[in-house]
Amino acid sequence: MTAPNDRTTDGGVPVPVTPAGASSTAPAEHPPATPAGRGMFGNQGSGDVSGFGGLVRQRTPIEEASRPYGSYFDDVRDALEEAYPEFGEAIEKVVVDRGELTLHVRPERIAEVCQVMRDDLALRFELCSSVSGVDYLGADARRLHVVYQLTSMTYRRRVRLEAAVSAEDPHLPSVTAVYPTADWQERETYDMFGIVFDGHPALTRILMPDDWEGHPQRKDYPLGGVPVEYKGAEIPPPDKRRSYQ
Repeated sequence: MTAPNDRTTDGGVPVPVTPAGASSTAPAEHPPATPAGRGMFGNQGSGDVSGFGGLVRQRTPIEEASRPYGSYFDDVRDALEEAYPEFGEAIEKVVVDRGELTLHVRPERIAEVCQVMRDDLALRFELCSSVSGVDYLGADARRLHVVYQLTSMTYRRRVRLEAAVSAEDPHLPSVTAVYPTADWQERETYDMFGIVFDGHPALTRILMPDDWEGHPQRKDYPLGGVPVEYKGAEIPPPDKRRSYQ
């Protein structure tokens, strides 16, 4: 069975043809200038038949939680404030959402906060299980956020730390000296989002080739891609398909 756009010769061999509506000269542009959070892949027009073209995601403002937070969250906050004299300067806000405690930390203080979270006897967050990036393009001037998932195996507790940097100055300290598990996780976040972790022992790409340009998980990164040959038919890269032009 051949793809819908295939032609066959008399011998039954599929011959690739240009898919209808595709343009071989379509540039790998940045997503169209639609507001972030609208549609899918920045799509406009009637080409999208998935039903997501008219999707508009509502953004809920992230507001600081009021006390009491509930669960063990108050105990964690109080223990950190007692153990870390610079708490008021380092912690931008405390958010409780979907049953999860998030401490928003000033980026320059993230390593200090992690050190206290790990070492204080009342906290004992010994494990950093994840370091990941988020791009809030169009929603936050400091659009690049780094999220740290910490776990206390002593007290069976979890907490999120979040630090935000701008795309123009995407620097914050590495936490690898505190949590060695963050080594490759910070490399992946650097590779995908272009966030620079100062002090990392070997901050190089880990997924993309060393000479790759750009950071693929930023929301203004070109869709790009390469054409794929499948059963004799050539499937164009995403930015050259009809729906995304």
